[in-house]
Amino acid sequence: MYKKKKFNKKLIVIISTVLIILLLAISIVLSRTYTPVESFFKDIAITIDKVVMYPFTAIKEKKETNQNESYLIQKNVNASLEKEIEELKDTLELNKTLTEYSIENATILSRNKSYWFNTITLDKGKKDGLKENMAVITKKGLIGKISKVSNYSSELKLITSDDINFKISVAVKINDSDNYAILNGYDKKSGLLKVVDIDKTTPVKKGDVVVTSGLGEMFPAGIFIGTVEKIENDKYNLSKILYIKTKQDFNNIHYVTILKEKK
Repeated sequence: MYKKKKFNKKLIVIISTVLIILLLAISIVLSRTYTPVESFFKDIAITIDKVVMYPFTAIKEKKETNQNESYLIQKNVNASLEKEIEELKDTLELNKTLTEYSIENATILSRNKSYWFNTITLDKGKKDGLKENMAVITKKGLIGKISKVSNYSSELKLITSDDINFKISVAVKINDSDNYAILNGYDKKSGLLKVVDIDKTTPVKKGDVVVTSGLGEMFPAGIFIGTVEKIENDKYNLSKILYIKTKQDFNNIHYVTILKEKK
């Protein structure tokens, strides 16, 4: 009887774990907000990842690492920590300049390799006042928006996302005038963002600055995105396609700042 009860408990744990994984998978694939149930399980999964799994990961790494490897790993960890410290300093400096907005700093919790340039999970959520569509930036400019929110975490959709429905109204600064266009697309090979729907007669040139336009009320106006690196005509020769170089390394993001509301 005791063995049967023990088996039943294990079976319940296994089934619960599978359900959590399935719910998380569905929430990633579908481009919609979290349901209350998904939000609840998302928070549980985040807690498991941060609290429960860490010691097991540390033990595994310890067993598989000899002294020489430990030295190399420690050297790489130190270099990584130096980069993170510099990034954190940049975040704190950015906070000093953002006097117009109520802000929230967040740390990257996890990043799915299959969706590396699409989404990132942050350690802040509804309890911190985050809402969908809030702009997310670093000192180097706009990197995305909050797309989903649970109580203790949120999902950041990057401007490098391959979601064709994620479009941002931008302004190309030419001779002190704003020329409006749409940011929609990312070339992984070149690492350049794609801006479309700008009139072919517009005298845009390499080096021109691209910022958020403020139209559509999704993002505040004037957030830096990048500079024009390459210019092409579209296949119908009706408009120009601009390829934008950002200052942000999208492979290395540790800290971000969310613009909540104007003070």
